[in-house]
Amino acid sequence: MQTELPYRGRFAPSPTGPLHFGSLVAALGSWLFARQAGGQWLVRIEDLDPPREVPGAAQGQLSTLADFGLVPDQAPWFQSARGDAYATALDALLASGDAFECHCSRSDLEASGGVHRRCVGQARAGRRPAVRLRMPDVELTFLDRIQGEFRQDLGREVGDVVLRRADGYWAYQLAVVVDDAAQGITHVVRGADLLDSTLRQVYLQGRMGLPTPDYAHLPVVRDSDGRKLGKSLASLPVDGRDPMPALRAAWRFLGQDPGQLPAAGAPEQVLRTAVAAFDPNRAPRENSWQSVQEK
Repeated sequence: MQTELPYRGRFAPSPTGPLHFGSLVAALGSWLFARQAGGQWLVRIEDLDPPREVPGAAQGQLSTLADFGLVPDQAPWFQSARGDAYATALDALLASGDAFECHCSRSDLEASGGVHRRCVGQARAGRRPAVRLRMPDVELTFLDRIQGEFRQDLGREVGDVVLRRADGYWAYQLAVVVDDAAQGITHVVRGADLLDSTLRQVYLQGRMGLPTPDYAHLPVVRDSDGRKLGKSLASLPVDGRDPMPALRAAWRFLGQDPGQLPAAGAPEQVLRTAVAAFDPNRAPRENSWQSVQEK
């Protein structure tokens, strides 16, 4: 782990729409951890999937973050501009034998529950292969700052991981590992919906000779039907013109005492109070989810 290095955290939204409450919780949580440690906080736009992106969403998210007083310490990175770095990393993994070309389609993998253990697809004219990371039959463990110990059998539960999709787009797992290392990220604070991805990233970091950050996964905001807020009809944008209600709600969702925040004031002033009052040990575990309606 890198705990001896100066703290560098980050928030990495996907530009698929306006900033919603679940994203605000992740942004505020990562910002609070970084600021209380006296560290830096960065923003990285994960614009890797053009078919899902909404024009103008990235700038809208950055503007909303600024309305809430959450301003990164450096200019935001856009993953769409990082293709050369991902290509260099992929070439090295192919050369080492850690990665391989794969012609399997989703239907080819239905019999194995979508888990890729060996190639069963056939090359087709005009269809480029995906590139996958070869996953071993090994069980790995890491200790999450909030969720505790997490264990996973990579070969049985995960299978070989896509690094570049068959449509040519870069996969999240490769991009996040390359960029966390390139930005010197020492601590990753994000939603627990990404907890399942962490050990495949830890394994890839090891194969690439990159450092492993410390991880803390915040509980996911869900609606009253138990759906992740970002995928539900209740995924309404937060209002940057009136930030205090959502800011206070996010503070409560992070397990913090609402009485420690002023009822009104400029977001920058409220955040200064929040940094001094923030108790990371009060951040709830994923099994203590509450819906946004209950907040």
